[in-house]
Amino acid sequence: MNYLKKSAYFIKLFIFSCLLFLCTQSCERDNNVPILGDETDLTETNTSVACENGFAGVYPCSDYDLMMQMPLNTFGATEGNDSWGWVDTTTNKEYALLATDANVSFIDITDTNNPIYLGNVPTATISTSWRDVKVYKDHAFIVADNAGNHGMQVFDLTRLRNVANPPETFTPDAHFTEFGSAHNVVINDASGYAYIVGTNRNGTFSGGPLFINIQNPTSPVSEGGFGEGGYSHDAQVITYNGPDTDYTGREILIGSNEIEVVIADVTDKSNPIKISDISYSNVGYTHQGWFTEDLNYFILGDETDERDIGTNTRTIVFDFSDLDIPAYHMDYLGASMAIDHNGYVKGNTFYQASYSAGVRMIDISQIASSTMTEIGFFDTHPESDNTGFNGAWNVYPYLPSGNIIVSDIERGLFVIKKSDS
Repeated sequence: MNYLKKSAYFIKLFIFSCLLFLCTQSCERDNNVPILGDETDLTETNTSVACENGFAGVYPCSDYDLMMQMPLNTFGATEGNDSWGWVDTTTNKEYALLATDANVSFIDITDTNNPIYLGNVPTATISTSWRDVKVYKDHAFIVADNAGNHGMQVFDLTRLRNVANPPETFTPDAHFTEFGSAHNVVINDASGYAYIVGTNRNGTFSGGPLFINIQNPTSPVSEGGFGEGGYSHDAQVITYNGPDTDYTGREILIGSNEIEVVIADVTDKSNPIKISDISYSNVGYTHQGWFTEDLNYFILGDETDERDIGTNTRTIVFDFSDLDIPAYHMDYLGASMAIDHNGYVKGNTFYQASYSAGVRMIDISQIASSTMTEIGFFDTHPESDNTGFNGAWNVYPYLPSGNIIVSDIERGLFVIKKSDS
C-alpha cells in the first residue's frame, strides 16, 4: 500500500511539474503571438506572405510584407549578425550579403520567389559573434571582432555573375592583415577610404579609427588613424555638404565612442582634427548612429540603456547644424523595452533594427519639431519584445527595388517590403 501511495504521489508531482513548466513558458510569451514549432528556424520561405491582420505568417507586422526568409543552416552557420546589400549595375541584379559567425554569405535576391544562395567567404580565423561587411566599387570588405588576426578580407562581387555550381566556397581576392580583430568597417564612397573601428585598445590609436585607402580595392593601403577620441565602436563618415558651411567639402567622421559621440575632420589623414564631442543623460553604451539626409540631425542608438536604466527603446537625436557646437535635440521612445541596435535613414524614414522587436520604421519628417512617429514594423522575433540580445541585428533599406534586407541572430536572412509598393 505504501508503495502504491508513493508511486501515485510521484506521478501527481510529475504531472504538476509539467503543467507548471507549460504555464511558465506561456507566461513568458506575448499572448497574441502564434506558438512556433521547432521547425520554424529550419524552414525557407521563398514565396511572399502579405501582412494581414497584424501578421505575415507567424511574424507580427504593420504595413510590411515578408518577401522571403532563409535560415542559418542554409549558410552553414549557427548565428547571424551584420548584413549589407549590393546592386550589380551591369546586370541590375540585387544581392544580400549576410554576415554570420562562420562566414559572409551571398544571396541573389533579384527574384525573391527564387533566391539563389551563391556561396560564401569563410572566416579568416575562427567563428565569432561579430562580423561586419560593407561594399565599395563592387567589392565586399569584411572584418571580424574577437577573431584573432582576422584582418580585412576583400572579395570581388562581380564573381557572383558566373557561379556555375552554387553554393561555392570563395577565396578572397585580397587579405589585408595590418590589424587583427575589428568591430566594424565604415566606408566613405565619395573618398574611397575605409575606416576600421573597434581594433585593439592597446594599439597605436587606442581602438580609434584606422584609415585605409581602398581606391584600388584589392590593394588597400594604410594611412594612419585617429586616437584622440578613444575607442570607437561604430562610425559614419561623409564628405560634408550640410548646413555648417565651415566644413563644406571636408571629410567628416562621426564616431559612436562608448560614452559619447565624437566629431572629427579626417580630410588630412596625416593630421586628423577633433572638432567636438557630445554626451547625453543616462548613458549606457553609445553604439551607432546616422545623419538625417539634410545633415541637420544625427540619430543615435544607445545599446544598453533599456537594460541598465529601464527605459523603453530610446533613440537620442542631436542637432548637428553647427558641428562645433552639437546640441541635444530630443529622445524618441518606442513602444516596448526592446534594445535598439543599428539604424539607417532613407528619405524621411528611420529604419531601426531593434533586436527582439524586429525592424521598426519611424517617420522623421517632423524631427525639427521634436516629433518622430512609428509608421510600420516587421518583427522577426515573434516570441517576445523583451530586453535581450535576440532577433534583428541589422537592416539595409537602400535597394532600388524597395526590398529591405534584415539579418536576424537566430533566424538568418529576411527580405521584407512595404505593403502595396
